[in-house]
Formats: sequence, C-alpha cells, structure tokens
Amino acid sequence: MKLRFPLVLAAAALAAPALAQFEAPQPSPKATLTQRVGLTDVTISYSRPSVKGRVIWGELVPFDKVWRTGANSATTITFSDDVTVEGQKLAAGTYSVFTIPGKAEWTVIFNNDAKLWGETDYDAAKDALRVKAKPQVSEMRETLSIGFPTVGTTSAVLAITWEKIRVPVTVGVDVDSKLRKATAAAETAAWQAPMITARYWFDQKTNREEAWKLLEKSIATNRNYVNVSRKARVLADEGKIAEAVKAGEEALALAKADPSKPNVTAFEKTVAEWKAKAK
Repeated sequence: MKLRFPLVLAAAALAAPALAQFEAPQPSPKATLTQRVGLTDVTISYSRPSVKGRVIWGELVPFDKVWRTGANSATTITFSDDVTVEGQKLAAGTYSVFTIPGKAEWTVIFNNDAKLWGETDYDAAKDALRVKAKPQVSEMRETLSIGFPTVGTTSAVLAITWEKIRVPVTVGVDVDSKLRKATAAAETAAWQAPMITARYWFDQKTNREEAWKLLEKSIATNRNYVNVSRKARVLADEGKIAEAVKAGEEALALAKADPSKPNVTAFEKTVAEWKAKAK
C-alpha cells in the first residue's frame, strides 16, 4: 500500500493548531487579579509557586539578590492611572515586578520592561521605581500570593505573601482629580455628576467648600428629592438642625410629587428626629 504524502502533510497541518493549544497543568499556575482602588484599576499577573517542603528564604530565594517574585515569566502589574507607591510617584502603565529580599528589609522594584522571563534578563537601568518595605511575620502560606488585603478609597495595601513572610507596600491613588475632571466634563444639564462628587467629599470629610458648591449646582440644575435630602443631611451633620428640618420637609414634598415615588420611610423618621431636637 502506497503512503499518500499530501494526505500526511494535511493531517499534520490539522494537528498542529491542536498541539499548539494543548498544555498540561503547571506546577506554578498563572493567576490574574484586578482590583479597583478609588477610581484606578490595578491588574496583577503572576505565577504561583508552592513551598513543597522546601526552605524558601535564604535558600530557594536567596537574600540580597534580585528575585522575579514568582515563577515562569516575570510578574507584571498594570495601573490605569498615575499612582504613588510608598509615597513615590509612578506613572500609569505596565511594569514587571522584581524584589530584592532581605532579612530586615526588602526592595520592591517596578521595571519598565514588562516582557521578561526571569532574573537573568532583568536590567536595573530600566527600573521606573524602587521602594523599601519591611517584611512581616505571617501565617503559613503554602502558595505565593500577591494581592490587596486592605483596600480603601484613596489607597490600598499591596502585599507579597509566601511561606511565613508578608511584605506590604502602600499604593495611593488620586481620586479628587479624577472626580473634578469627570464632573467638569459632565453635561451642563446633568445634576447627577455634581451630586455624586459632592456626596463622596461630604462622606470623606474633605473638600467641603467644593462639595457645597457642587451640591448647590446639582439642586439648581434639577431640584429633586435626592439632592435636597442630601442637603438636609449635611446641614444636620453641621448642627444646623432648623435648616435641616426645612430642607428635609422640602425633600419629602418633592418625593411626594415625584412620579417614581421614591421610598422615603427611613428619611421621614430622620426628619421627625430632627424636629424633636429642634423643639
């Protein structure tokens, strides 16, 4: 029987894509995490080695030498906006993450070359930022973890945790500038944008003068239950109870006339409490 060479080539060509897509489980599986901090998205991509009974610090990962901070290709981190790391500025973009572990102090490195395999390709001349961090004792963590154990509105703790060591750094974001730009860019007829920004600043107890101006702008654009009731709550927070009652009653009247019929049960109770205080 003669072997038909063209058919063999065709079969091989069909098999090639399938083989290219085939992979077995990796000993250090890949992980990707995206965390929003304030209004900034931070995405981390890394491979997760496990302890497997080995001595990690000082042996598998030597002290005082550059480490890829993971396995396989370099760990990367992407910031959608400019941030600060330990108070130092770092521009938006994607960086590879390297560290220099030490017994008493680590160096955390953000390198501009995000397509590296391991430590041998690392070039310190391409570092965008280096910060110092203090290692902490943690509970046993079999598999390397890089993530955000604490997330706030303007900052978050980014922690590298493996074996019994945790290394945290603080990432700061600029919420106020983004809010100002977004509010300024909103349509003139839109009452929601200034209202949302004002509410955030009141809740955070920052930029109060700006917040008041934006709240009044929202009310002037479209006077409704949402923004007038917020004004009443702010007045009450400032101890201006009589004014809060007046604004609260107006807000309830606006709600009654609103075709959408917002639920005001809790707010009615709040206004009643203010009235009792005002007597």
